[in-house]
Amino acid sequence: MIELQRNTKETNITVKLELYGSGIATIKSGVGFLDHMLESFAKHALIDLEVECQGDTHIDDHHTVEDIGIAIGKALHKEIYPVEKIERFGNATVVMDEASVSCDIDISNRGFLVFELPVEGKVGQFDTELVEEFFRAFALNLPLTMHLVYHRGKNRHHIIEASFKALAVALRRATTHNARTGIPSTKGIL
Repeated sequence: MIELQRNTKETNITVKLELYGSGIATIKSGVGFLDHMLESFAKHALIDLEVECQGDTHIDDHHTVEDIGIAIGKALHKEIYPVEKIERFGNATVVMDEASVSCDIDISNRGFLVFELPVEGKVGQFDTELVEEFFRAFALNLPLTMHLVYHRGKNRHHIIEASFKALAVALRRATTHNARTGIPSTKGIL
């Protein structure tokens, strides 16, 4: 299990992560909606994940959400890199009631995010513009290339949850062991 600490003036975060786990999650971010999304992510990625954060949520949730994305990305980086003997590419389309979202990833060592989700507004007290901040921090700090694409849906909660689950399944598929691939790149390195 990888353990990562990230402490700033805005947040104090501990992440414990087992990439090839069983989907058990203990999340205490101080942001209820994010806790729910990370529990779904861990369950469907089959990653064991513990996150504890004390953040400046009295200001707003921005620093907590973004910094947790950074910390989880960095912890996964420790588990995955150097890339060898895995599939490397993964994709999934997840439906949640009326919502459908696709996630395509490349564990490329190049951080990039395409974010095409119409989720402006709020889910309860959660400011949904922070969803993009989380995914960008995650993608740039792992690093990987990620495309999140909306197909349909109206309920913001469903669209966002489908995106976390789609990332989870895509990541599980991309990190599937494949002993025949060696380093999955014609460059010989990722």
